[in-house]
Parts: sequence; structure tokens; C-alpha cells
Amino acid sequence: MITSTCKWLEPELMDVVRLFEGAENLQISHDVEVVGVCYENKFRLGVTEYGYRDFDLAVSPLEQKRLIKRFAKLSLYKLLSEALGKELPWGSLTGIRPTRLAYQELQRTDDFAPLFRNLRVSEKNIELVKRVLEGQKGVYERRAGNCDLFISLPFCPTKCAYCSFITAPIAATRKYMPEYLAALERELAAAAPLIKNLRSVYIGGGTPFALEAEELERVLQAVAPLRKNGCEYTVEAGRPDTFTEEKLEICKKYGVTRICINAQSFSDKTLAAIGRKHTADDLYRAFAMAKPFAFDVNCDLIAGLTDESLEEFEKSVDAAISLSPENITVHTLCLKRGAKLKEETARLQDGLLSAMIGYSREKLTAAGYEPYYLYRQKYMAGAHENVGWTKPEKACVYNVDVMEEIADNLAVGANAVSKKLFMEEERIERYGSPKDIPTYLQKIEKIIQEKNKLFAQ
Repeated sequence: MITSTCKWLEPELMDVVRLFEGAENLQISHDVEVVGVCYENKFRLGVTEYGYRDFDLAVSPLEQKRLIKRFAKLSLYKLLSEALGKELPWGSLTGIRPTRLAYQELQRTDDFAPLFRNLRVSEKNIELVKRVLEGQKGVYERRAGNCDLFISLPFCPTKCAYCSFITAPIAATRKYMPEYLAALERELAAAAPLIKNLRSVYIGGGTPFALEAEELERVLQAVAPLRKNGCEYTVEAGRPDTFTEEKLEICKKYGVTRICINAQSFSDKTLAAIGRKHTADDLYRAFAMAKPFAFDVNCDLIAGLTDESLEEFEKSVDAAISLSPENITVHTLCLKRGAKLKEETARLQDGLLSAMIGYSREKLTAAGYEPYYLYRQKYMAGAHENVGWTKPEKACVYNVDVMEEIADNLAVGANAVSKKLFMEEERIERYGSPKDIPTYLQKIEKIIQEKNKLFAQ
């Protein structure tokens, strides 16, 4: 628990506290004082006082607030690191997008590494960020008018134990399907005039392949008039037990260029533990079924799933590499409110996670993959990260645009969050559609009107 004389800082400081196991039980107080031309962060932990003098006041008011937050978090990180005897891989960084901070620093200087070292980021992760920025060359494009289109299909065969999304087993939500597809068609038709330069289309979930073939085709038919430039087109097909040749043929017919096979693990024991109704053999069959269609393939793995050993995770990495998908993303388990595993899982051993992530970096690099995007989330086990790896010239445009927030994102469907970039003002406006399907359906006309207003600016 932390209390601060700057109340607006308390949520930011609590993000640092949560990085350290057991720190939430500590009583910490914080104050910021002006000392000459510098700010000084003062903390009290028990009977001990800590003081950290940070930066010169000779900056704009907006910059002052930004630096107050940055260095208050760094000061608290130093305190907890010293008190608990622990360094973390991303130091005091709690933000979702470390690469975005790197790009901002590169606008001021020719090297972001000194800032990251000051924030106690490990040398391995500084090198990782450098590699990601290199991997984004040729894809990263910050230009007014660029837009990505996202279509939400929040339907799954079952709900995985680690999942915090609003998806429910399709047996319980299928009754909404006809009305939901009609609402998507209306949203997509209304979206057409709002799109200038379409960079990519991404149909995600949920598990889009949980739809019947004719239902999936209705969605792709509605997208077709908006995608006239042959841009990247991804369908997050999902679990192998939903794959059919008919669905793959429909994707090919409508110009889909990339599909996702969300493996998460190649261990049958782990798949059963997280609530999947398929085996590793089903994953191999899904890859084989998709191969004749020549899609680029994304494959996801998760480090830290239920009681999975290092050896089991290593076998999953090796299996994914052997199948040679164009992209492999390695996620770190993130337990949010709403996920069954959050109630059942204690903190994972950080040494185990570090070994898992280290193995994936080594093996993917050796296999010719390069990291091209990364992001972090609150409540990530071990304060680690998610990293997308790609074969040369096979980076997913949608992932780069979304993670770096460098293009508008026009999102349709329940629980879809649209983002409008105002580049000259360096700000983003968001519009989130209702999370649950019935509320989304009830408010569809209002949603269309409000998004038209946002993107007409």
C-alpha cells in the first residue's frame, strides 16, 4: 500500500509496487518536494526514509508532469529493489509499449539506451528493443490517414482458464449469431467512408473459426467492399478443433493472406489443464490442412501456463519452430480479473519464466526469426513481456501498427476498441463498444453514430 501527497501519482506508483512480490503488503508513504532547482522524491518505508533528487525544473509544465511521474516511479523502484534485494528485467518501466518510449527518445537523441539504463532496464532487454526497432523497418509508417480495420467475433468453443475476455462458449451465445452478423454488416457498411489508406484487416476473437462456414463467409463478404487495395488480411482462425477445409477455402476465396493458429502449448497435459478440447496432434493436423492454401501463418505460445515445466515449454518452442510458421509470438502468462487461473494460481517462479523466455529467444534467433513487436501488460508474471518473432520480410503489419499506435484503428463488433490518432496534437481518442453482445446489439445505431463522429474529425 502506498500513499502520496500527489494523489494523481498513487496509481502509477502502485504499478511499481505490484512488480515486486510481497510489496503490496508494505506501508509506503511518498512526498515530492522542490529542492533548489530540482524535484526530490521522499519515501518512508517503516522507520527508514529515502530521498532521490531527480531533475532540473527548467522544462515546460507538461514536461514537468511527465518527468515527475517517470522519476517518482524510478525512485520507488530503487527503494523496493534495495529493500527486497531484487532487480527486474524492465526496471521501473511499467508501460505497455517500451518501444514507443524508445522511438520518442530517438526523436530527441540518437540513442535511447542511456535513458533505458537509467530506468534500470536490463542490457538483454535494451538489446531486444534495438532488434525490434530494426525488425520494424520497412513496416513502421507513421502517416496521417493510415488505418487498420478490426472485426471482433467474440465466440469460442470453450473459455480457456487464462482468458479474461468476455467470450463465452458458443453454445451459450449462438442464439445471438444472426443478429450479431447483421449488426457487423451495418457497422462495416457505415465504416467504408471513414477509411482513407487501409493498411490491414484483422478478424479476431474469440475464435473466428468457431463460426459455421456460411457465417464466416457473411463476415468476409461484408469486408470485401472495404478492402480494395489488396492489403494484408488476417483471420485469427484459432483452435485446431475448429478447422475445416471449407473454412480455409472461404478465406482463400476472399483474399485472406494470413491466418493464426493459436497453439499456446504442444503439451497435451497443459492443453487439458487450460480447458482446451484438442491435442497437440490436432495442432499438427491444422498446420497440414492449411499448408496447401499458402497462407502466412502466425502461431502463439504462452510461457508460464498451469504447472508447465521448463522441459515442456522447450518442447513447445521446438515444435512450433519445426512447423515453420512465418510468425511465432511468445506470450508471458498474464492473470487478469475474470481469468479462472487468477483465482487458482500463485505467483510463478520468476527463475522458471526467465529460463523459458531465454530459451525461446535463443532458439528462435538460431532458427532465423527476428523480434518485430513487443508489448507488456499489467499483472504479467515475472514482469516480463510478449514478443512477436518473424521470418525475414514476413512481419505482420497489423501487429506493428497496433502495438506502436501509429495508425487509426477502426474496430467493429462487441468489445471492439477504436482509436483515432491526432498526430499533430500527439494524442489518441478511443471509443469502446459494449463488451457484452446483448448490449452491443441494443446500441448498434448509437455506436455507428458516435464512431462516425469520431473518425470524421
